[in-house]
Amino acid sequence: MMLPLKFINHIIEDYAMRVTFDPAAGTGTVVYNLSLIKNEDLEYAIKVLKDASRSGVSVSGLVRFFKSGETSGDYVIPEGCIGICTMCSVTFDSLLIRRGIPINPIGGGVVEIENRTPIRFTHMIMYEHTTIDPLQVLISQKTTSVTDVMRKGSGHMLANIREFHMEAEPLVEQVLDELASSSYTGILDVGMPNIPLLGVPVNPQYVAIAAIGGTNPMAAIREGGHWVQAQAMKGLMDIREMTEIRSY
Repeated sequence: MMLPLKFINHIIEDYAMRVTFDPAAGTGTVVYNLSLIKNEDLEYAIKVLKDASRSGVSVSGLVRFFKSGETSGDYVIPEGCIGICTMCSVTFDSLLIRRGIPINPIGGGVVEIENRTPIRFTHMIMYEHTTIDPLQVLISQKTTSVTDVMRKGSGHMLANIREFHMEAEPLVEQVLDELASSSYTGILDVGMPNIPLLGVPVNPQYVAIAAIGGTNPMAAIREGGHWVQAQAMKGLMDIREMTEIRSY
């Protein structure tokens, strides 16, 4: 029996049923990305991850490293590589869905940043039309300049966008308030009802929220001339198994 194709918007919904992250308590499971780097690039990667966290281009400063031969979920880290687990921004979508907030995950893309202010999406792949995470695709296309955003405040970085019904605004504000004092720092911009956000149109009576892409640090590592393989939305991890990158 052939299994049907599963598009990214459906995968996001599946994860939402399983995420248990409580921002206020700092407990529960979150969705994570798993990226591979070469063993010899670990020191460089840690430096980039620290810079990404300080400059606000990462979803969270939480990270977990796996050595060659160790297992993350059902995936064995290949010989000569180190696995880096970082929080995925889809964790935010899961929080909204679990609160009973009807959302529509729109897509992922590249956002132009000018003087640390998001201007517009320059590239966009819609979730309902792809079975591969858009940010994973865009990293491979070398469409970013995350390092410039980190150092100069202007450039192009990865982000994604979703919309929710305007009647749910009070509930969404509660979630955003909880996230403000948590380890999740990935909100990029919040729109107004019926008004496009960063050039992306919304449905009538809906409001859009843009979030920072969880694989931005990996894009920055690649921009530095180092090999990296990013795998977005790899699985679920207890947040207590992750450590702040500043402690390394």
